[in-house]
Amino acid sequence: MNNLEDWKLHYLEYCKIQRNLADLTLKAYQRDLDLFISFHKKNHNNTMVNEITDRHISDFLIDQFSNNISAKSLARYRSSINNLFNYILNNKGIESNPVELVNTPKIRNKLPEVLDVDTLNRLLDIPLESDIAIRDKSIIELFYSSGLRLSELSNIKWHEIDFQQSLVTVLGKGNKQRVVPVGNKALDALKEWMPLSKIWDTDRSGYVFISNRGSQLKQRSIQARIKHWAMHMGLWERVYPHLLRHSFASHVLESSGNLRAVQEMLGHADISTTQIYTHLNFQHLAKVYDKTHPRAKKKR
Repeated sequence: MNNLEDWKLHYLEYCKIQRNLADLTLKAYQRDLDLFISFHKKNHNNTMVNEITDRHISDFLIDQFSNNISAKSLARYRSSINNLFNYILNNKGIESNPVELVNTPKIRNKLPEVLDVDTLNRLLDIPLESDIAIRDKSIIELFYSSGLRLSELSNIKWHEIDFQQSLVTVLGKGNKQRVVPVGNKALDALKEWMPLSKIWDTDRSGYVFISNRGSQLKQRSIQARIKHWAMHMGLWERVYPHLLRHSFASHVLESSGNLRAVQEMLGHADISTTQIYTHLNFQHLAKVYDKTHPRAKKKR
């Protein structure tokens, strides 16, 4: 087998079955690889893997760069292509990986946004004047209480919440299961929502968060409801599910200083992913220092 298209299909099958990657991750890999293969086919009129060099891969990345593609996206393209060629190399399809000779622009690490505690308290002070408000308050409380991803929260079922132990079991990236603590405020909000959820769940699906049409509440709807309440409660900030996850991580780390615990609760495979929150804490400490230390204050 020498055709890149065939290798791509084998590689994606391997990622699905052997590596157990999520569907969204597989689709992202496929988009990146299809983009490269289409470019290479158009410009070189063949897709023989043993004829592809580092120059061909550089040409593709340069072309993307000329179309104002960000450094982060370019690095992702390179990573996707590199993973494919490593797979081909490991399966004796080529003698060396040409991607190893290709560099991409350096990515400037952008610190995640977070909400401060006072802003979150304002957001969570939702008036419970309707069934939807009761549901939405439980959604936001659980996001902030447990630092869940949007997909994780959307797919939770009632049997996965342990009210006695104050825990929730979620299925994260790569179909990895983890158990996360749930705070008392979130548990109280869930208990208030539970009887309504059971009534709304006409399909008897068991999902925690149900739409008023009786089906599982979709991710886009959850995003829209959070945006609605941020505006309704008079917040100027752009509020979205991952912002609540960032805020959870930053606040827990700020209080505990336990990076490993935060890593486990977030479900990060690599602690370096979690370490970005330490930079936020240093940033916070620097601001406090600048405001309070006599020797730090600038003369006006």
